[in-house]
Amino acid sequence: MGRVKFCVALISFAVLSSGLVSLNECCELRINEASIEDIHEAFKRKELTSSQLVDYYLHRIEAFNPILRAVLEVNPDVRDQAEQADREREEDQERPLLHGIPVLLKDSINTKDKLNTTAGSYALLGAKVARDAHVVARLRDAGAIILGKATLSEWYGTRSTTMPLGWCARGGLAKNPYVELGSPCGSSFGSAISVATNMVAVSLGTETDGSIICPADHNSVVGLKPTVGLTSRAGVIQISPRQDSIGPICRTVSDAVHVLDAIVGFDPRDYEATKSAAKFIPSGGYKQFLNKEGLKGKKLGVVRNPFFDPCKGSNVISIFEHHLNVLRQRGATVVDNLEIENLSTILDPFQSGETTAVLAEFKLSINKYLQELIHSPVRSLAEIIEFNIKNPYLERTNEYGQDLLLASEMTNGIGKGEIEAIKLMEQLSQKGFEKLMKENELDALVTLGVNASTVLAIGGYPAITVPGGYDRNGMPFGILFGGLKGTEPKLIEIAYDFEQATLARKPPNPYSMQCQLSNRNVIVDRERPIQSIVHSILEANNIRIVSQHSSQHFPKHYMQNTAQ
Repeated sequence: MGRVKFCVALISFAVLSSGLVSLNECCELRINEASIEDIHEAFKRKELTSSQLVDYYLHRIEAFNPILRAVLEVNPDVRDQAEQADREREEDQERPLLHGIPVLLKDSINTKDKLNTTAGSYALLGAKVARDAHVVARLRDAGAIILGKATLSEWYGTRSTTMPLGWCARGGLAKNPYVELGSPCGSSFGSAISVATNMVAVSLGTETDGSIICPADHNSVVGLKPTVGLTSRAGVIQISPRQDSIGPICRTVSDAVHVLDAIVGFDPRDYEATKSAAKFIPSGGYKQFLNKEGLKGKKLGVVRNPFFDPCKGSNVISIFEHHLNVLRQRGATVVDNLEIENLSTILDPFQSGETTAVLAEFKLSINKYLQELIHSPVRSLAEIIEFNIKNPYLERTNEYGQDLLLASEMTNGIGKGEIEAIKLMEQLSQKGFEKLMKENELDALVTLGVNASTVLAIGGYPAITVPGGYDRNGMPFGILFGGLKGTEPKLIEIAYDFEQATLARKPPNPYSMQCQLSNRNVIVDRERPIQSIVHSILEANNIRIVSQHSSQHFPKHYMQNTAQ
């Protein structure tokens, strides 16, 4: 077979022409961009197996992760799980939609297996959890395969004000797959990047304030942040029990909804929040709201100031205006130029009280989490801080510091100041967003980008972002729909209809994707195992990865620890 030239970022094409020839011959399914339903149907028609799908994703990770740094670890048992799923389907073809589908989890979501859960920090490497997080147990019950853990902003970005948003000690600095110097945002950037680049179809993220919405927006995927309490936080490293929510990051609204259906529900280990939100879960689940006429009769509100100011002079506003017309054409009423009362205060975390409350809540939450671990190198926030001081090379402590961790450690629980801050946020939400929605009888707020995420975060409201387009530099942006608590059915109808009418998402183009490994063309022999190809390229560029391999040239376990 002849030799062909590829950029290193195009190794996936070598994958398709070498290790996965049998897969391409046996099915017409294009795995890139395939939805959960596409994959499920291919399983049923016996055109695809979970083992083949896992192998494909492992190849993608091996090819792209050294560039993008989105995946922190691959489950060493993932192939065994895939083979088990294949055997189960042989016994009974009628399986849930998520059966045999690989899922990537943010590295703050517990799994009781061989994977670590570290929030991106070396301080928790080797810690042992007592059980799967509730959302993971629900995914396993649905037959999903746990592919591995995704990178994230270390400690959700609460470590330091100078730490890059796309960085963690264990994973290094992540790359936006669309624009080399573009921000991947945070903190769930690994979940978003991996889905955007087809390293996995399904991922889970977490959000306190923007951590699902922002990376989904910046990486041209769908992010769904549920009403606080709709998904259990038990077994997840938390920042704020008031604001934290676990949600799906996927390429399509329908995929996000299928995952949401699997993970919602009451959990006695997160009793108060999940009991309060359980009343919002509709009989028959959320998939019934995947309605292509979902915009018909809906009333949407637009708040422009100050959310549109950063976009002045770009093509983004004109694209948004086009989308507003699409919403109208699809049967929605758009109420433009609305204002949220005290919005400047809401958007300032110091004035709103969010910083005061979250710093205290994080210390309480992390100390509680650490005490519940079966084994942990650290047992308190104070010990995390001490670890960072003693390990400046691993954690780049001298460079990035840990001022936010220190500020959190100085708090003393929920005292008078914190109570006042929480009450202020409740008042701001009631007199601001809730008042806007109720007085104008809105079904959803629609806005550009991610700046409205704070409005929704401090009140525990749901939101979904859908790919909206790309600016002149190719940087993605999303259209955000937000609603009152429990209005996921309306948001899903709106987002799904909008998505189907616009189909704005485009996968990153490998021909233009910037990579820092090399700007040279390299010769790729199609007959060489992809494992060998990738490693030769990495070695040629003085990049070292840590991995263990099976005899079949697939990574048995992949963990990238970059402390440079």
